[in-house]
Amino acid sequence: MLRALLWDVDGTLAETERYGHLVAFNTAFAEAGLPYRWTAERYGELLRIAGGRERLEHDLALQPDGPKRPLELRHLAEQLHRAKNAAYERIVAAGAIPLRPGVIELLEDCAAAGLPMGIVTTTSGVNIDVLLRTRLGGDWRSRFAVVVGAEQAPLKKPDPQAYARALESLDLTARQAVAIEDAPAGVAAARAAGVPVVVQHSFFFPDIDDAGALAAGPSLAYGAGWRAPTDVAADTRISLDLLAAWHASATMHAGN
Repeated sequence: MLRALLWDVDGTLAETERYGHLVAFNTAFAEAGLPYRWTAERYGELLRIAGGRERLEHDLALQPDGPKRPLELRHLAEQLHRAKNAAYERIVAAGAIPLRPGVIELLEDCAAAGLPMGIVTTTSGVNIDVLLRTRLGGDWRSRFAVVVGAEQAPLKKPDPQAYARALESLDLTARQAVAIEDAPAGVAAARAAGVPVVVQHSFFFPDIDDAGALAAGPSLAYGAGWRAPTDVAADTRISLDLLAAWHASATMHAGN
């Protein structure tokens, strides 16, 4: 039986990478008087590196006029990352990043059914809070039985630490939960923890390799384009009932 739904944040709950983090990184460059600007294409490449500060260090090291000494490089990356986080908070607080279509409806399905939910991400608590406070209100934490972020799970995805911490807090086995992810690192983290994963394609990962996923498709708002163990009508959203049916199907086949 499905006993918990575990949500990733960036790219899954909202297109934060496209409309928030990328914009914030370029804002930080501009505020520091640096000439660097990341295009969407370049940022998509950098997303293969886990962690914003790590992405900065990697890219700065490639710049011809970037810092050459490791300590200078690290210091600049840390400075820019702090400025980027401040810019991101302003962007989200201004209401520029909505939740993805179908997310609110699925959250409400779980609340109506009394199904516990968790946030399982390796982004910072500040970033989680500003997004969900803006979109769900100041009492957003009451919707979730567990919130695991960078502070609780410092080993970034694809390491399964964040999922292991969430499952421990919920006192569940991996097969009793379903994770919703959008990126290769998140899918790998869930699978390494043994959690069945549903892939919702995002802007930067529209063609993710979803082999082994419980189901995969473009949006929680409609069934068109989904690959799943049971049929999905094109004009129906991805509901808790559907997730539970997929989970039951996978569990049944796993037991055979």
